[in-house]
Amino acid sequence: MQDEITASVVGAIEPSLRQAEIDRVRRKRPDSLDAYDLVLRATPFVDTPMPDGASQALPLLERALALEPDYALAHGYAAWCHEILFHRAGSGEENRRAAIRHAHAAIIHGRDDAMALTLGGFCIGMVEHDRAAAREAFEAAAALSPSSALTYSMGSVVRAYAGEAERAVEWGEQALRLSPFDPFAFGAWLGVAIARFCQARYEDAANAARKAIQRNPGFSNPHVILAAALVKLGHIDEAKVTAARVLALQPGFRIAEFCAVNDPAPEIAAQMTAALKAAGLPE
Repeated sequence: MQDEITASVVGAIEPSLRQAEIDRVRRKRPDSLDAYDLVLRATPFVDTPMPDGASQALPLLERALALEPDYALAHGYAAWCHEILFHRAGSGEENRRAAIRHAHAAIIHGRDDAMALTLGGFCIGMVEHDRAAAREAFEAAAALSPSSALTYSMGSVVRAYAGEAERAVEWGEQALRLSPFDPFAFGAWLGVAIARFCQARYEDAANAARKAIQRNPGFSNPHVILAAALVKLGHIDEAKVTAARVLALQPGFRIAEFCAVNDPAPEIAAQMTAALKAAGLPE
């Protein structure tokens, strides 16, 4: 009977919800099937990951948490929504605090849930900038689910911004080996692109950023890394075209804000700031 109910819930969600997303949420189902359904419905919106989608996902996740306050995965997705809004919609203090609060709740309530640990670790690393705590969460998630491509993708991005270039590339490549067609493969390519930029391997950084863009052309961050890499390669005109695309996707983009919210390692921040200025992005 339980399987029949679950099948009916899954069948009722939007047709656009990809099977990989269903599988991810299905790993840890809460007691409330209504809460479960709400998280399923929220998932494709947050996966973009841009402010419009996050804004649509958050009300669904808040309803899920009202039904089941300890639902770790709902906390993880809520943290990610607030991380998206903090990073790409004005760096509001309310979003920063909510991202951190939900991220810690995801880890506390999701110690046996690799997905919740991954999302919690990512947001702690990207918003609270506690890279040590983020690494612990990622390692725990990988131990629980060694085949979780999302864990390696998100871990790659956090490690890359921390300046752990070699490890970031290893984790990004591992994610792509595990699931080359994963919906979040663009995250793995983004992590590799940032890491290659840190290593001054600008051609490799540009190629990885282009692959991230191919997977998710509406995500602004790979365009940012591509613009910086193109400047370093001397392709100023192409960099300016890419910078214009950044502003089309994220009209409020500012270099200083980008560096403040992502908190890249000093060796990345200085080089990236100069390159993005040369590409024509506002300071």
